[in-house]
Amino acid sequence: MDDRNPVKRLGGIIARFIAFSAKRLPDDVVARLTELRAEEDSPMAKTIYDAMFTDLEMAASFSRPCCQDTGILQFFARAGTGFPFIGELEACIRDAAVAATRDAPLRPNAVEFFDEKNSGDNTGTRIPWLDWEIVSGSDLDLYLYMAGGGCSLPGFAKTLMPLEGYEEAVKAVFDQVASYGVNACPPLLVGIGLGGSVDTAAKLSKKALLRFIGTRNGNAKGAELEKRLEAALDSIGLGPGGFSGKRSVMAVHIEQAARHTATIAVGLSTGCWAHRRSLIRIDKNLDWRVLSHKTQMDQC
Repeated sequence: MDDRNPVKRLGGIIARFIAFSAKRLPDDVVARLTELRAEEDSPMAKTIYDAMFTDLEMAASFSRPCCQDTGILQFFARAGTGFPFIGELEACIRDAAVAATRDAPLRPNAVEFFDEKNSGDNTGTRIPWLDWEIVSGSDLDLYLYMAGGGCSLPGFAKTLMPLEGYEEAVKAVFDQVASYGVNACPPLLVGIGLGGSVDTAAKLSKKALLRFIGTRNGNAKGAELEKRLEAALDSIGLGPGGFSGKRSVMAVHIEQAARHTATIAVGLSTGCWAHRRSLIRIDKNLDWRVLSHKTQMDQC
């Protein structure tokens, strides 16, 4: 890392952040898995949870990703208008993806449509994905979401007729998780987006996965629906790895946007037990903290 060149320094910070995020789960996910592990009493469920925690220990010990499928890199930037490297951030992230793929190492997953060619370095058309939110201030909050292909298999978004109501949106989520949730390596983190169009609902469902486990929707009715859906989905009994057990989900998170009078759109995104969602805060002087892994900062 060249400390004399701030742009290269920023790229180096992000590359280290990517590599670290592939190998260690965030504090809230580890805590929730620990709780769910303690609840299980069937021998199979206990064995699967034991294997999960052994995997995490080995990933840390050998400095290797905790899941071989390190996914398509997705970034969500919440940048202050005073952060001095907004114009360079996209290029920094792209360079960091190449460096992390080589050094972590990460499995190359970016395949171009139509040409069917893998770039070999986790970059491609619009990949790494970068979503922007511009706010006041001078810090950059950068979320990274690294999801294996199985996490995307239950995903969907659709627009409903208004007379179908919220009940049909809930039914669509329930049916999808019951049918395809096992493909995403339970216990799942379920992200639901509600809005007036499929693009809004789909984006909000992915952003719902960025919330820390233990947080609730800011609307009391939304928070209550999260709780009820958690209980309903747990009743399916997917259990760890889909081998059956007391729980199906780590949590259900709902994010919403005001809708058109004539439409109700719902989107679903799921995260697997190895939920590699990380958050780093970088200030204008390029000092940084990993906010999602506060108990593991010394390892980054």
